[in-house]
Amino acid sequence: MRSPWFNKLSVVLGPRLPRSWLLLCVVSVLALIAVLGSSSSNAFDSVTYTHIPEIYTNYRRLKEQAAVDYLELKTLSLGASRQRELGLCGKERENYVPCYNVSANLLAGFKDGEEFDRHCELSRRGEQCLVRPPKDYKIPLRWPAGKDVIWSGNVKISKDQFLSSGSMTKRLMLLEENQIAFQTEDGGIFDGVKDYSRQIAEMIGLGSDSEFLQAGVRTVLDIGCGFGSFGAHLVSLKLMALCVAAYEATGSQVQLALERGLPAMIGNFIRRQLPYPSLSFDIIHCAQCGIVWDEKDGC
Repeated sequence: MRSPWFNKLSVVLGPRLPRSWLLLCVVSVLALIAVLGSSSSNAFDSVTYTHIPEIYTNYRRLKEQAAVDYLELKTLSLGASRQRELGLCGKERENYVPCYNVSANLLAGFKDGEEFDRHCELSRRGEQCLVRPPKDYKIPLRWPAGKDVIWSGNVKISKDQFLSSGSMTKRLMLLEENQIAFQTEDGGIFDGVKDYSRQIAEMIGLGSDSEFLQAGVRTVLDIGCGFGSFGAHLVSLKLMALCVAAYEATGSQVQLALERGLPAMIGNFIRRQLPYPSLSFDIIHCAQCGIVWDEKDGC
């Protein structure tokens, strides 16, 4: 049964719709779809376009807010809530090393070299201060002159200690009025260090120590700094030598090496491993360092 609307349309157009009218309807529908599609595309483009400046604006506001926060923090740091700066320690703590106390370590039962380690668990939390430099401390000489000459007031070696030392020390160091020169009397570098380095090179099958780099030797761990002469010689060969030595109350080898511009750190390799991964060093040098290498399975 046909609807009334279809009956009225049949009266106007006849029982059968003309083909031209059907074609007009199809074209109209396609045109309507095209118009709607273009309008939606324009709307999407407009939305995308309007979002770009909003994103940029938000980023700019974040930068402005970060600048404001920085100014507020700077203002607070200059106010009453400013953190207290550390002052200098007393003169009695001129050579103070944190957590280093041999007498306390011995009382705690540490032995076999462990008493020379730093045990912070035994040290009570005391006054926090900056260790002052020695009284007559001077800025070290510029490299490379500072490698062979240092100020005697920067290290804990007195003239009496130098004069009472052995002949080897006197050959290594020349104590002048306010300087220590690591040279021989004729002005040349101590030849024994060169010969010693050459012997080490020959032990590993090299012709001389100048072939270390060609053999893949770049980093050297020097256990026991001494006067730093061996490390200084390795530096002249373009090798990187790190000196590790225990602290000595009579005069730190590490301080002497640092004054010469050589890398050094306080540490005891007798009972503990160093905080470095394996294969960090190409050569480990140890001359009369007192380490028993086969203890603890060599670990």
